Amino acid sequence: MTSDTDHPSFLDPLRRYVPLAVWTIVLAVIILIPLKIIGLGYLPGDDALRHAAKAVSGKTWSEILVLNPVYKMDHEFGWNWLLTHIHQWGNCEAESLVIFSVVSMFILVNLAGVAWLKRPEAWLGALLAAMVLASIPMRFTLGRPYLITLSSLVTILFVWRLHRGAAPKMTVLLLLIVLSAICTFFHGAWYLWALPIGAFFLAGEFIWSIALGFCWVIGVVIGSLLTGHPIEYPLQALQLAFLAVGAHDTQRTMASELQPFSGDALTLVALAGLLILRAVMKVNSIPLWRDPAFWLTCICWMLGFKVARFWVDWGWPALMVLVAWDLQLLMEKQLEVDSLKRLGLVCVLAGATYLGVTCDFNSRWTRSLTDTFLTEDNPDLQGWMPDKGGIFYTVDMSLFYQTFYKNPHGDWRYMLGFEPTWMPKEDFEIYHKILWNFNDGKAYQDWIQQMAPADRLAVRGAGNGTPDVPGLEWKYGVSGIWIGRLPRTNSVAAPTK
Repeated sequence: MTSDTDHPSFLDPLRRYVPLAVWTIVLAVIILIPLKIIGLGYLPGDDALRHAAKAVSGKTWSEILVLNPVYKMDHEFGWNWLLTHIHQWGNCEAESLVIFSVVSMFILVNLAGVAWLKRPEAWLGALLAAMVLASIPMRFTLGRPYLITLSSLVTILFVWRLHRGAAPKMTVLLLLIVLSAICTFFHGAWYLWALPIGAFFLAGEFIWSIALGFCWVIGVVIGSLLTGHPIEYPLQALQLAFLAVGAHDTQRTMASELQPFSGDALTLVALAGLLILRAVMKVNSIPLWRDPAFWLTCICWMLGFKVARFWVDWGWPALMVLVAWDLQLLMEKQLEVDSLKRLGLVCVLAGATYLGVTCDFNSRWTRSLTDTFLTEDNPDLQGWMPDKGGIFYTVDMSLFYQTFYKNPHGDWRYMLGFEPTWMPKEDFEIYHKILWNFNDGKAYQDWIQQMAPADRLAVRGAGNGTPDVPGLEWKYGVSGIWIGRLPRTNSVAAPTK
């Protein structure tokens, strides 16, 4: 272990402040990153928008979306409950709720990573590696309730490391129950906890596997009870999951994050590098085959060939725990806890992590600045937004997120929401047909035939020609978005811009 005491310096009296300085720097980076990207104008592209809009709207999902009979209650009950109360308590509008969601969830995930480490800078190293290799921290900025589940997973994997070799104590069991209940209440995808339970089993941690399974069941019951629907809530979650992945004839018509990935070969190279580092530096870490985080990484990598979210939301966080733990062991071996060299290393890591994550490469944080929105208070769109009681048709999910976000009080419903399989079966078949035929205009005819005068159809396209969708009159609403409605005269009106 390298020691600064071999070379006395006038700075030596400051060494006792090094641990405090390290924690201050690490926590500052974790807080400043989401504030920086929000300051750049970042806006998540999906669920954070609809959660915020729902809280402001005061409506149920059945008043917002055209739904099939399976969807009877909010499947992320706790999160929408929380945002609704924040809106009511602080009179927060949708934009403020989105900012709260992005900042709080990013901080939560990373606090779960550093809270259990003696060397918190090790988590910064894992965070930087995840950004460089696969841009994973971008998913930490989505402001969605699944990040509560991700934080709980990271917590459990670290807690096991601190108590490895012994059966979980009562305090640990209570923690596992609380985490399971919180995840069920806020996120709803209770069934996914079968993954870490299986990983503990494969690692030979049978007592922990049984304990986690036992606490999982109790937590699911408690979380479901908190929703007021102890039976319907968990059952609906399972039904919706089977619908989302089982109703499509081809994976390209699924939501993008439910589609498969290509293997993330670069990450496999990084994992090999981790093994080489262990051998070269003689790091006395947990053997991989006895580590639940390693098995969870492997399981989720394989499942990623079916659904990419298994890998990015479960596999990568487990890999980050592996990396952070080994980095901590290496740092403990090489640097004293109060070493000035440690402080220098932390400054370098903090700077690299902050710049690496907030770097606006390919406009990843500022892309939303050029987004255009359909709003009912736009004078140029008078008569072109859905009328009272109308339905907003589209096959572009982003149009739902953006339009609902900007029009939470709009007096219409959306045919397509945040999951296509939750619309009525006959409408899903039309939606599927449109995507199957690569948005061919003729594939829209079944929807056009059922449209009422109050309804509208929105499609993306350039302004140099009307959409090739017959039967509607068209308005180039805002940049890149056309709005179609049934003709209001006997002849189709000329398209306007």
